[in-house]
Amino acid sequence: MYWIKNNTDYIIGSVQPENSIQVPQRPTSAHSWNGSEWVFDGFTAEESMNVLRSQRNRKLSETDWEITKALETGSDATALKDYRQALRDLPSTASPTLDETGNLTGVTWPTKPQ
Repeated sequence: MYWIKNNTDYIIGSVQPENSIQVPQRPTSAHSWNGSEWVFDGFTAEESMNVLRSQRNRKLSETDWEITKALETGSDATALKDYRQALRDLPSTASPTLDETGNLTGVTWPTKPQ
């Protein structure tokens, strides 16, 4: 069960706290209770950047084995190195935001080479 006490304290538990009302589950941390429903207040720039970095790090780790293989075999890894550098540069070049459901927007991801 989810409870709101004094329109500010969001409480999760099976026992109803005194002076509280039962409410639907809070959609995201960027929502606040207005007395009758959850209202989207927006995510912070820090939260948006954290999601960007997390997705960027996943994309980098997905290419770790490819760069290692290219370096071990002496293959031309220039395009892959450029892609990885573009990923590393994203936090300083992008202006990420999160939509109401927490999906990352405002980021143009570099194209992974074949």
